[in-house]
Amino acid sequence: MTKQHDFQNDIDAIARSKTVPTLLETVILATGMGFAAVARVTASRWVTCRAVDQISFGLTPGDELDVESTLCHEVRQFDREIVIDDVRSDPVYINHHCPLRYGFRSYVSVPIRRADGSFFGTLCAIDPEPRSLKNDRVLDMFRLFAKMIGEILDAEEELTKSKDDLSHERALAGVQEQFIAILAHDLRNPVSALTAGLRLIERGNIDSQGKDIVALMRASVNRMGLLIENLLDQARKRNGAGIVINRTRTDDLAESLAQIIAEIQAVAPEQDIRADIDLPVPVSCDPPRVSQLFSNLLANAASHGAQEAPIRISARATEQSFTLSVANGGKRIPDDMLPTLFMPFERGNNRPSRKGLGLGLFIASEIASGHDGTLTVKSSDLETVFIFHMPNNQQPPA
Repeated sequence: MTKQHDFQNDIDAIARSKTVPTLLETVILATGMGFAAVARVTASRWVTCRAVDQISFGLTPGDELDVESTLCHEVRQFDREIVIDDVRSDPVYINHHCPLRYGFRSYVSVPIRRADGSFFGTLCAIDPEPRSLKNDRVLDMFRLFAKMIGEILDAEEELTKSKDDLSHERALAGVQEQFIAILAHDLRNPVSALTAGLRLIERGNIDSQGKDIVALMRASVNRMGLLIENLLDQARKRNGAGIVINRTRTDDLAESLAQIIAEIQAVAPEQDIRADIDLPVPVSCDPPRVSQLFSNLLANAASHGAQEAPIRISARATEQSFTLSVANGGKRIPDDMLPTLFMPFERGNNRPSRKGLGLGLFIASEIASGHDGTLTVKSSDLETVFIFHMPNNQQPPA
């Protein structure tokens, strides 16, 4: 029998929240930092409750650090925020033992307090590179998110005491969905600005190395754009609007699929991606939506598949049907995950640092349904294959 962590109630309270993963992912997107976490901090303990880790820092829920080796200890001890743009130029922390021990250059830690004023822990983020953090936009975001996490903890405690209070649970869910919708909407403008800026850079006189860097940046911006669209689609679905599908007969779908492959390849240059696309006839579909579906499936394969095994893509079209499949090697999907694989925010505990929000497969499934098609999965010890199949004999509206 597995021994329960002595802070398991706090870890579970954070784990049950569907908002906390969104907050941590947003911290990563907004600051460029590679690790963000919610930590339970006491006078003698530092415990990970939830983390998003893109730099292999290696902490998962329940993992601990020596509290006196962390700056969060000082945040609790002196009841103040700590913000470092670059340790190497910071007059206070340039020789501090903590950044030297953990190898970071930029750092943020903001207190999380409960409604009664008690100190729960911190919302913190680190990165091995310097980041611009000492500005009102970034700090206000961290303070707001820390306040929201404190409110989530308080609400979770109330719900535990009153499991029959369904109205309170529905109100909390509504606030979470509204936040996601507002967040996604407000992120559109900065992503559009980044896209426009990259377009201007590409028009300039840059060398081949610069072009490679711009390609990587564009792929990252496209990934942010996809995340925003997934969040908005989720909000529309929850509001009963559903995903709108505008079908047209297109001869350019192969080009769109190739563009998605190029974007994913830029993010994962070491990944072997093999495509077999044969579309001799027009496809009756919503091209941007099919591209979104394909991007979600391919990104999922690149994130969760075995890097040493190739990703195999197949696209086939006839006058009667269209089929798109994405296969990757790696461990089979556990049987207990299959029933909820296409549900939002429902992902297993394997590779927790890279599981994201769990929206990609849900949105892909909704897009498939909107095309009167299906999205299925076959998983074995050899490979996992996602297959999108739809009829191709429907005429688009006049």
